[in-house]
Amino acid sequence: MTADRHPDEIDLAATSEGVGPIPAEAGTMGRIVDRVAYVFAAGIVVSAAVLLSEVFLRYVLNRPTIWAHELTVFLCGLAFTFGGLYCTCRNSHIRVVLIYDWLSPGLRRIFDIVISISCAVASGFFAYAAWHMVTRAVWTPSGEIRLETTGSAWSPPTPALIKIFIFVIMVLLVVQFLIFAVNYARRARG
Repeated sequence: MTADRHPDEIDLAATSEGVGPIPAEAGTMGRIVDRVAYVFAAGIVVSAAVLLSEVFLRYVLNRPTIWAHELTVFLCGLAFTFGGLYCTCRNSHIRVVLIYDWLSPGLRRIFDIVISISCAVASGFFAYAAWHMVTRAVWTPSGEIRLETTGSAWSPPTPALIKIFIFVIMVLLVVQFLIFAVNYARRARG
């Protein structure tokens, strides 16, 4: 237990983290990501509608499509990838609080800064790796732009688009973690 919490008190952070307002430390970027998240949530709804229509077309009208499965995978992939940034901005990402819960509020702030910087560095490494995926998915060895496709009958360029999106999200994660680190440091001084 922490010094500021009674032993019989329920840990609301474990049950409701991410519910409610964006933490102030997330800054303007956190508020923007929170608003943009509705677009990706709508993508999940569109995916469900596409799958329902595919079931109807396939099993009732015997007229299956060649695009439903790939579109659904693409939209869900975008939503799940964006979900990592969304959870970070809401400060509701998975964490192990075994030690963190025992720390004093002052020491927690220091841990928040160190954890945010560590996560920014890790996200930077992932962004670097994602950039290598993007270069292979977007450019040919001769330097021409040719987006990687699925190779199916429909063959959309969704693999390349997903890889580009992952790269962008990883860069945004670096920025968001740095925003958290700066704002935690400001709070610690204030």
